Amino acid sequence: MVNVKGYMSSNFTKSFLTIFLPFFIIISLVFLVRISALTSKIQINIQELLLLYSYSIPEVIFYTLPLSFVAALANVLINLSQANELIALYALGLKSKKILRSLLLLGLLFSLLLATISLLAMPLSKQFYKAFKEEKRSEAKLNIVPGELGQKFGNYYMYVKDKTDDTFHDIVIYNRTNKADEQFFSSQTGQINRNENVTSLLLHKGYAYTYADTRLQQADYETVEVFDNSPQKGFQFKSIISYWSDAQSNKKSMRRMLFFIFISLIPVLSVYLVASFTMINPRYQSNRSFLVIFITTLFFYMIASSLEKWGTPLLLVIAVFIVAILGQWLFKKRVSKYF
Repeated sequence: MVNVKGYMSSNFTKSFLTIFLPFFIIISLVFLVRISALTSKIQINIQELLLLYSYSIPEVIFYTLPLSFVAALANVLINLSQANELIALYALGLKSKKILRSLLLLGLLFSLLLATISLLAMPLSKQFYKAFKEEKRSEAKLNIVPGELGQKFGNYYMYVKDKTDDTFHDIVIYNRTNKADEQFFSSQTGQINRNENVTSLLLHKGYAYTYADTRLQQADYETVEVFDNSPQKGFQFKSIISYWSDAQSNKKSMRRMLFFIFISLIPVLSVYLVASFTMINPRYQSNRSFLVIFITTLFFYMIASSLEKWGTPLLLVIAVFIVAILGQWLFKKRVSKYF
């Protein structure tokens, strides 16, 4: 007895990997270039670059996998048709629908994987990505360069003559809280302290002037600590449930979710649609696999883009229902009617 499931799965796996891996590498390079552009705003090393890329992997897979599945499905069916292997299976008494069952099961598994990535992994990875950028930007604000004027520490203007390791030398700080009050600090040494979300500048051996109206006050100090009181945005992580709960009141989030759901369903919805034009009799029908791949992916992504702009849950259900019925109708008319 012919093991149809194993035979079709084996052929599909080979075709899928030869298509998916190049797509994955190309799109990964695009994301790496985008991440590298961040170096103009924040300083990152190679380890941090790879860490940011790892946060982008779920998104790379999400956009690579549906196209790879459609292309692999079309290629494996057209190759089996042209090699007369499908004709041989038909001759053994196997119906086209039965031959397609294993690919339909694969499509379902791929759709579940995409749904998991888009609705679970991507929200978390995007939050990690944003949190990392916020952390690096806050660090960049504290990157005091010796010899440069106009640098800020919170609401204070700061000048540093020299720096060794983490210690600043010959520090001058100016702060104007309002039109009437001004503060001026000078210190021999100092260093930046970070304690959880609180950042401060610890100054050693210096003096301070405070001017208010017509009064000038001077103070000498051994140590003084200046805190960064500028507003901190911070990044608040959300659970998956709270992340998508915004979709109930936020139309943009709701339509984004509809987009993800429809893209996730592409593998299972595309099986009958692609098979209708790639399970052919090579003696009477031509190989149009590239055209099938292009039109099918364009068709699906046009629907997904429309849902992202104007979609509602009802329109999603209608779109999925129409595509599923269309695929089965075309398959019955072009393939299962004869094989």
